[in-house]
Amino acid sequence: MSDKQGISPTDATTANFLFSQPVRVGVLGFGGLGQAAARVLAPKREMLWVAAADQKGYAYDSAGLNPDTCIAAYQAQGSVGYVEPIGTLSNHSILELIEKAPVDGYFLALPNLPNTFMASVIQQFIQAGWQGVLVDALKRTSAVEQLLALQNELQAAGITYMTGCGATPGLLTAAATLAAQSYAEIHQVKITFGVGIANWEAYRATIREDIAHLPGYDVDRARSMSDAEVEALLDRTDGILHLENMEHADDVMLELAGICPRERVTVGGVVDTRNPKKPLSTNVQVTGRTFEGKISTHTFTLGDETSMAANVCGPAFGYLKAGVSLHQRGMYGLFTAAEVMPKFVK
Repeated sequence: MSDKQGISPTDATTANFLFSQPVRVGVLGFGGLGQAAARVLAPKREMLWVAAADQKGYAYDSAGLNPDTCIAAYQAQGSVGYVEPIGTLSNHSILELIEKAPVDGYFLALPNLPNTFMASVIQQFIQAGWQGVLVDALKRTSAVEQLLALQNELQAAGITYMTGCGATPGLLTAAATLAAQSYAEIHQVKITFGVGIANWEAYRATIREDIAHLPGYDVDRARSMSDAEVEALLDRTDGILHLENMEHADDVMLELAGICPRERVTVGGVVDTRNPKKPLSTNVQVTGRTFEGKISTHTFTLGDETSMAANVCGPAFGYLKAGVSLHQRGMYGLFTAAEVMPKFVK
């Protein structure tokens, strides 16, 4: 990034990649994930949360936004646009924020419903002539493939885009990439996740995306469901969603990284929408053949005490920091969590 945008490493050779000024970060989408992102950013010294947008408005403060104030406004009135005096109500909140606010990088905590939504948002950044770093936590293979089609446009626009940088895809995809190094050939990558939340309404968009993976459902049907219909479905399943053979972008990301064909990657899990305790431990298993001909499996398991929000937002901002490093070196275009190591944000 240029000095005009306020970011330059104090010492490009240091392993920690420290910034002379905090990276100015925006969060698009302010549902459960967006609110968690604000909480994650609050204690960080290397990043400053300055912008947020939702469907009805946006808020910007160059000195930094207050998570408590923004969350209270959103929960009480439905938009950060109501935060006085820094909020603005708008039906074109994302585009207006892009054009008005000096922001170095955005976390796109947006629901990808419909499945083309994220690609359409990226087109707004490109058409606005914005330059910087974008990071998402996209799930679906087809959604990431739409972004791959924008690779040349992103590169020409001077945007460094990090995709699939949540938990899965993201943290577990990166772990699988590292684990694969022990083997001469990868036979299978199996990702199994357990998610526990006390109330589905805190993560409405995320739960709808999960419902879209159930037999008999798709993205359009899940998107069109009313809250009452979602609640009725959850009543029938006692609040539990069992998800198997999901269309998850871990497969295309690992294929692009040269780890294995996408057919050898499977993703599934259990989501409990009425209990914050995880129904099972989230893990990735990588099975392969070593150069000696031995068949073995590496397993990487996440601690049960870490929440979905912690395992999504933490990696997302780690990849955002890595994206800043790439952007400063003039490396633009699309990158995935399987080809770039995240950097820890202090």
